[in-house]
Amino acid sequence: MISVDNALALVREHCITLAQEVVPIAEAMARVLAETVFSPNDLPPFDNSAMDGFALRWNAQLGPGTELHVSHEQAAGDGVHQQHLGACSIMTGARLPEGLDCVVPVEEITVLERDDSGTPLRIALQNSPRQAQNVRRAGEDIARGQTAVAGGTWLGAEELMLLRGIGCGPLKVRQRPRCALICTGRELVDEAQSELLPGQIYNTNGPFLSSELTAAGAEIVFTKTIADEIDAFLVALQHGIDAGAQVVISTGAVSMGRYDFIPEALRKIGASIHFHKVQMRPGKPLLFARLASGQLFFGLPGNPVSSAVGARFFVTAALRELMGLAPERPWHFPLAHDVQKKPEFRLWQKAQLILNASGQVRVKLLSGQESFKTRPLLESKVWAVLPENQGEIAAGSVIAIYPRRHTDSPLFSPDAH
Repeated sequence: MISVDNALALVREHCITLAQEVVPIAEAMARVLAETVFSPNDLPPFDNSAMDGFALRWNAQLGPGTELHVSHEQAAGDGVHQQHLGACSIMTGARLPEGLDCVVPVEEITVLERDDSGTPLRIALQNSPRQAQNVRRAGEDIARGQTAVAGGTWLGAEELMLLRGIGCGPLKVRQRPRCALICTGRELVDEAQSELLPGQIYNTNGPFLSSELTAAGAEIVFTKTIADEIDAFLVALQHGIDAGAQVVISTGAVSMGRYDFIPEALRKIGASIHFHKVQMRPGKPLLFARLASGQLFFGLPGNPVSSAVGARFFVTAALRELMGLAPERPWHFPLAHDVQKKPEFRLWQKAQLILNASGQVRVKLLSGQESFKTRPLLESKVWAVLPENQGEIAAGSVIAIYPRRHTDSPLFSPDAH
């Protein structure tokens, strides 16, 4: 067996970052930005009002009872207007007239005179305004030339909001890793509502992994469920390669049973097996290889949680390297309770973060850690990591945890302790 850390190092060693491509910003969600974007514009692009009210030019003599003539109205979308005296009725988000520099809220003025349509013509201040109050300055959010989003960033809704706001067009992103998924097992039934024959089960690994890998940034180009036969596997494998897969993932047939044929099939076609069996549970029989034609190959165990762990921590590690993302960093929190485990194995455990009576964050391991039990995944929010060099871990011991998905935002900044 190989250690988890050495296995992950081997996976990363065999990954080459994918090329760049240019996509419209509307298609950039869940992509990895290839180059740092510097803001081409100020955001906001002009000084504007933070609320409905009256814009005026501040001076120290303004105070309760000061009367001002209202010259015009400025609504959001109105262009440049110059004004140095009196007041201007202004709406939230409207450009501040040049020459005016503060905004008094509607509720802090008294209207003294209106025209026939009800538009204020003359107002009186109720309080002394502050200089620059209720004004959003141009570039206050981000200034022209400032770093907007760094290269190597996963693009979510927040990043795209900023990039749209500063006027970005098409973006340079990394290509999506193309993946093929092959599920092995004559007992598997793909049709969810089909009547099961004795000995059959529904295929859960295929749909789950397809969904998870897509969410992780991959493009699934081929899927196939096959019986436990080398020839059927090799045909499916070739179809995946022909579809353009750069990474092939199989489930099942990697353990020590009579029908666990994946290692033999890979050797038959000249693949280089870099490791088979890792010091971890679940997922010990995990296999990683490179095919003769260059594709990466991951043989995941068939039990659903073993397959989920292999995909989450090993396939995802490869996807991150291919997309130009930095290696994932865990969070660290104390355990809520004592734990006993078999030493020599790293355990990936379904877990939750809880708050104790003192408001402190603790890691709670869930019941039902067996690799065939999928129901606890519904309650699990994080993966807890129990280190291989410990058999007994006391409550309060700090352990590493990872979010359910590698794209989930950290709860805390990386340098928080």
